[in-house]
Amino acid sequence: MAIRSNWNYPTAVRFGAGRIAELPEALKAVGIKNPLFVTDAGLVNLAVTQNTLKLLRDAGVPFGVFSDVQPNPPGSNVDAGVAVLKAGGHDGVIAFGGGSGLDVGKTIAFMAGQTRPLWDFEDIGDWWTRADSKAILPIVAVPTTAGTGSEVGRASVITDEATHTKKIIFHPLMQPKLVIADPELTVGMPRMITVGTGFDALAHCLEAYCAPGYHPLADGIGAEGVRLVFENLPKVVADPNDIDARGNMLSAALMGATAFQKGLGAIHSLSHPIGALYNTHHGMTNGVFMPYVLVANRDAIEARIARLAAYCGLAPSFDAFLTAILALREKLGVPHTLMDLKVPADRRSEIAVMAVADPSTGTNPVKLDETLALRIFDMTMHGVLA
Repeated sequence: MAIRSNWNYPTAVRFGAGRIAELPEALKAVGIKNPLFVTDAGLVNLAVTQNTLKLLRDAGVPFGVFSDVQPNPPGSNVDAGVAVLKAGGHDGVIAFGGGSGLDVGKTIAFMAGQTRPLWDFEDIGDWWTRADSKAILPIVAVPTTAGTGSEVGRASVITDEATHTKKIIFHPLMQPKLVIADPELTVGMPRMITVGTGFDALAHCLEAYCAPGYHPLADGIGAEGVRLVFENLPKVVADPNDIDARGNMLSAALMGATAFQKGLGAIHSLSHPIGALYNTHHGMTNGVFMPYVLVANRDAIEARIARLAAYCGLAPSFDAFLTAILALREKLGVPHTLMDLKVPADRRSEIAVMAVADPSTGTNPVKLDETLALRIFDMTMHGVLA
């Protein structure tokens, strides 16, 4: 990719093809001498990971590897990683991979020196102030998917196995010290992961843009992120080696996670319990819910969506934007209904309760109560856009 750039927004980001070669120097820049390399079980043996580990070996950097990371990672993955980190005397973390690897890596670095249990740091009120800030280890984040944007985030999503709920663990110092955003690392993603992570980025940008409240910076970032996904996700699916499009998708993911400090909404509120209960891919689940949540929120967001549609080169109307979302989903093979996603309806009431309690619910454009959550669930189960 021709574009290479460094920026802080606020995380220091080294963006551009081939920049993974800077990893040893990046570790020095943030003071990490003996990192724990955290990634997921499906990625650890692939060439993209092994080539990165070779960079460390060639530079004489000592490191350990922890890859016991599952999709929709549970708290037990974090506990196991902290044990490995302490046993190896590691002084920082390289969080490498998609959302699961990034979230677990960040949380391991956060929990390394804490004495309270993980769930005491859920993103509720000022619970983050319970943490010993001086005990949080530095993190270098390296995304290999273009979706969650967790590489620039101050939180991680971890599943509580006891309650089957996804919880957000938050602390300002969970934000990585430095990010290497190299689009070449995303080339090997399977088609389904490319699509699913792309819709995750789209959901972040779209929900941040639609969230109520005054935050013009987030609105601008979210709007451009939506445009980038519309333009580039079909390109990378058609040609996985399109590095320019891959770079734009990586940017959209970063932008979504930057913008959603303004808030998210019911797309995430409903996707989180589905993922926790049925282990569905988070981004793909977001893609399934997306048009139905837009319709449910229409009265509150219609004018805003019309402006977004115009910015994306569509007719300036809510209907034009909704049609574009549906067309993108169909073109890329996103399931149209929960039934198509193989999600049953037997726990619909439980899912509605979980959705209302989800941290994303508070910034949905309309009040999400159990009645509305059930209505959206039923719409999404049966494909009814009304």
